[in-house]
Amino acid sequence: MTVKIAGYTIPKGSRVFINVWARGRDKDVWTEPEKFMPGRFLGSAIDFKGVDFELLPFGAGRRICPGMALAIRMVHVMLASMLNQFKWSLPVELEWDGIDMEDQFGLTLVKAVPLCAMATLIRGKEKEPF
Repeated sequence: MTVKIAGYTIPKGSRVFINVWARGRDKDVWTEPEKFMPGRFLGSAIDFKGVDFELLPFGAGRRICPGMALAIRMVHVMLASMLNQFKWSLPVELEWDGIDMEDQFGLTLVKAVPLCAMATLIRGKEKEPF
C-alpha cells in the first residue's frame, strides 16, 4: 500500500533506510549533538533498545542487532576488566598531534584514521585471571 509520511509519498514495495547517523546528530533533538556528553542520558526517559527513534545504536524492529542482549550484559564487564588489568597510553606521535576525530561515512561509521592505543599489563596482576 502506498503511504504518505511527512509530505513524502512512499510507493508500495519501497525500501526506506533511516539515516541513524544524521538522526543522532539532529540539533532539534539533542543539545550540542557533536559533543561527547554521556551524562545527557542521566534521568532521561529515552531508551536505547529500539523504541525511541532519537537513539538507535542497535537498530529497531525486525532488523535490530541480534547481539544487543549480549552487549548490554557484557561490554561493561569486558571494559572494566581491561581498565583494571592494563595501563593505557597513546603512542608518542598521537600525544603530540592529538587524536584525529574525523569519521568516514559508509554503511557503518568508522574513524578515518583508526585509533591506536597501547596496553601495558600492570605489575602484580600477571597471575590473576582476567
